[in-house]
Amino acid sequence: QVQLVESGGGLVQGGGSLRLSCVASGRTFSSYSMGWFRQAPGKEREFVAVIGWRTYYTDSVKGRFTISRDNAKNTVYLQMNSLKPEDTAVYYCAADRTAYSGTNYQNYDYWGQGTQVTVSS
Repeated sequence: QVQLVESGGGLVQGGGSLRLSCVASGRTFSSYSMGWFRQAPGKEREFVAVIGWRTYYTDSVKGRFTISRDNAKNTVYLQMNSLKPEDTAVYYCAADRTAYSGTNYQNYDYWGQGTQVTVSS
């Protein structure tokens, strides 16, 4: 069983930055594919970024968000710059025991509780 705990959300003005963190339990974190998803009120859960043997981003965050990981700390990060009001959502960390799980949330077996990100205009 893998447990994921996110942190780093909050309220920020448009154009600002936040860094989300997700700490994972488990001894084989380095072999997991790690993803970030988000869900805004009234909308479906949306893929944001993934890191495995490659990294990949949804088009709307390319050039603004960066996903990274520190395997020694069992932690994955999402650095979010140039934030926009449309980035407002609950952000979820997800993990899967494969090298690259892609953009489909159904590929991920483990989920965190989510952290709220609110961007004001």
